[in-house]
Amino acid sequence: MGEKEGGVVKKGHEEGLKMAVSLLEEFELPLGLLPIADVIEVGFVRSSGYMWIAQKKKVEHNFKMISKLVSYGTEITGYIQKKKIKKLKGVKAKEFMLWPPVGEITTDDPPTGKIHFKSLAGITKTFPVEAFAAGQ
Repeated sequence: MGEKEGGVVKKGHEEGLKMAVSLLEEFELPLGLLPIADVIEVGFVRSSGYMWIAQKKKVEHNFKMISKLVSYGTEITGYIQKKKIKKLKGVKAKEFMLWPPVGEITTDDPPTGKIHFKSLAGITKTFPVEAFAAGQ
């Protein structure tokens, strides 16, 4: 029994991207949070919240509003729940010259307009949610 057991899987960029966006919508996370390209597959196990995204090459996305460069690896995994992604793997945010991995992303409930990125080192950075709106 792997983590992917019992998951819904969508293959190909169009279907995969659609599924990733619908998960972000359902769990009340900003739609631009996962700017993925050339998706191979996206999967989600509803019973555990485990989600995975495989893409052909890593993507670096500059969130212009906050001048923040974020790197998305060829495999991104995590556990998605309302307003939160935990145990995130495959996402790194550039801090000065380093690329520390992001372990958790959370938005406030009730909403405050803020989103928090917690690195594996336990450092949390807070940004405006709208910086991660679709198309940013």
